[in-house]
Amino acid sequence: MTHDKLRSLIRDVPDFPKEGILFRDVTPLLLDPDGLNAAIEAVAVPFREAGVDRVLGIEARGFIFGAPIAQALGAGFGLIRKAGKLPWESHSASYELEYGTDSVEMHIDTVEAGQRILIVDDLIATGGTASAAVELVRKAGGEVVACSFLIELLALAGREKVDTDCHAVLTY
Repeated sequence: MTHDKLRSLIRDVPDFPKEGILFRDVTPLLLDPDGLNAAIEAVAVPFREAGVDRVLGIEARGFIFGAPIAQALGAGFGLIRKAGKLPWESHSASYELEYGTDSVEMHIDTVEAGQRILIVDDLIATGGTASAAVELVRKAGGEVVACSFLIELLALAGREKVDTDCHAVLTY
């Protein structure tokens, strides 16, 4: 499937979640079996020979893409969640928002020292969440292979905030 076909399966929603924001909605792509398959493959393929031990998906759409990408790479899958959502001992990392801060967490046994980790999400915007995810992996002693996204919003320059290689299939 071409990038243009993938792009055609992503819906633009103006003024969501607030006025002036153009939201890139992946739900039409998720409804299309061929599109979903192609998106998973496109995000995973650059890392087939990278020796990835675990794929970590960032809440929530990163879970949707991350689990099948982990299967495609023969790797385990772990969760990076918003603060307060995990039931067991966790590592935490904070990041800056437009007004204030937020944080993400992962269980302390999600990443073992020396493991090679691929971080996955549907989209990179400002880079705060991805940067915090990288921090979590390093805090646990893991090695971040890269962050991989279906979509990158270039105007927000999020890649510049992430201290590792980033891969994006579609750019806007």
